[in-house]
Amino acid sequence: MTASRILRRTLLAATLGALCLPALAELADIKAAGKIRIGIDLSAPFYGYVDDKMNPAGSDVEAAQLLAKDLGVQLEIVNTTNSARIPNLLSNKADLIISSLSITPERQKAVDFSLPYGAIQAAVGAPRSLKLSGIEDLAGKSVAVTRGGPQDKIVTERAPQAKVVRFDDEAASITAAASGQTDIVAITPPIIAAIAKRSPQREFEVKFILQSYQLGVAMRKNQPELMNWVNGWIRTNLANGKLNDIHAKHAGVPIPKEILDGAK
Repeated sequence: MTASRILRRTLLAATLGALCLPALAELADIKAAGKIRIGIDLSAPFYGYVDDKMNPAGSDVEAAQLLAKDLGVQLEIVNTTNSARIPNLLSNKADLIISSLSITPERQKAVDFSLPYGAIQAAVGAPRSLKLSGIEDLAGKSVAVTRGGPQDKIVTERAPQAKVVRFDDEAASITAAASGQTDIVAITPPIIAAIAKRSPQREFEVKFILQSYQLGVAMRKNQPELMNWVNGWIRTNLANGKLNDIHAKHAGVPIPKEILDGAK
């Protein structure tokens, strides 16, 4: 390789590195701005939704509000969809993501995660009259999932003979199940309960649990100051019970013991 080509590659690498720097908003930048932008999917009952007064509500919304208050800045909610959570973070539209985002090895390649602050279960729901006891029973049946969510991955990989019907957000998945567009949905237990409440005649119920996941706060890579602060915030608010109170209020169950123990 000639010296000129080496120089061109070096300059290109330096330029690309410089272009990346503005996206790495650290803790000091957020404090200086006086606000923190947190991505939340507001179409996911229990985790994030809009209440009857048109205000954001849900466990992730209350956790984000608590985080902003403790940091001493204003909260700006960046409304996102399930599949756009990480892209919104990487494109610098949000500083953090608190949106029922489970910690997986695949996602850890793209973003960094905090300590777990909660848990989410992937479950299969269907009308009471439909007999389903395990994932093998999904063969040949249409199953609604939210595109890009953990249930999408599980059903696609473990039930290859199922007919996976993908929706862009959880609101669309709920509507499909509640209206009878599909009889089976792979989603979270609180949302299955919301479907049952919305359309009681459908008698929707949890059939079986696919998997449990730990939830983390996502941020762009290489932000040590922000990571340290968020992890400290999680430890403090798990220890004082505030995050558990939020979780129990919306999910009806406490945060799993292993998450509480892991943050000590």
